[in-house]
Amino acid sequence: MDLGEVNHQRIKTNGVWLHVVEKGSGPLVLLLHGFPEFWYSWRHQITFLASHGYHVVAPDLRGCGDSDSPLSPSSYTVLHLAGDLVGLLDYFGEQQAFVVGHDWGAVLGWHLSLLRPDRIKGLMALSVPYFPRDPVAKAIESFRERFGDGFYISQFQEPGRAERAFARYDYLTVMKKFFLINKTDLLVAPGGMEIIDHLQTPAVLPPWITEEELQVYADKFEESGFTGALNYYRAMDLNWELSAPWQGAKVTVPTKCIVGDKDIGFRRLSYKGICARRHFQRFGA
Repeated sequence: MDLGEVNHQRIKTNGVWLHVVEKGSGPLVLLLHGFPEFWYSWRHQITFLASHGYHVVAPDLRGCGDSDSPLSPSSYTVLHLAGDLVGLLDYFGEQQAFVVGHDWGAVLGWHLSLLRPDRIKGLMALSVPYFPRDPVAKAIESFRERFGDGFYISQFQEPGRAERAFARYDYLTVMKKFFLINKTDLLVAPGGMEIIDHLQTPAVLPPWITEEELQVYADKFEESGFTGALNYYRAMDLNWELSAPWQGAKVTVPTKCIVGDKDIGFRRLSYKGICARRHFQRFGA
């Protein structure tokens, strides 16, 4: 896809170098990707938003793409990640930004809205709604009790385990397995099986992505490896500990949450029930 003229740069923020892609001028919009992704996931939105009068900035979040990738999971807490984003706003001389996040990018957007609501004009969260902090159970303990050891997040906890399992496949196949998931239930592997082995590799691609685009992701993760991206999951219990002061805090910034009815966990995690507290609208068939 031809993105036209975009600016690639590396910015020092919060002790790490982040690679960012930017285009356009006007109000600042931060586009935050998920797993396993990097800025390229926003290739369609970058040009569209820039052409409609926005200054669009799509970073490779720490651990991903061409940004720095600290080795320790303790460097991937929501406090670190929120600090990275505040540093980007400061670098561009902006007090506030519109924040759009998908998957882990949505998680980061939710936490930034709690930690620094003064820096957000509005939040759009895709695929992941806001889940309030459990006052009693740590995240991984809760996941294991509810979904077992075959749950993908449970499997991602052990350093090196997922990396070794992924290495049994070429990078393009790994990308296809994650990007083309067609399950609406939770990603839980049968006993004794790794989640990457449980995921299928579709023979036919959907119309929204090409083999060449998937190869872009494969090439980038072949360069960076998966450890940085997996460390987001490995910091979840630490996030639970560090977020205790915000127990019971409410999201107060203007927010829109969009969850597809074919998203993973849509039914099992009662996304509709969460959205219905204010407003729930279904699009499509």
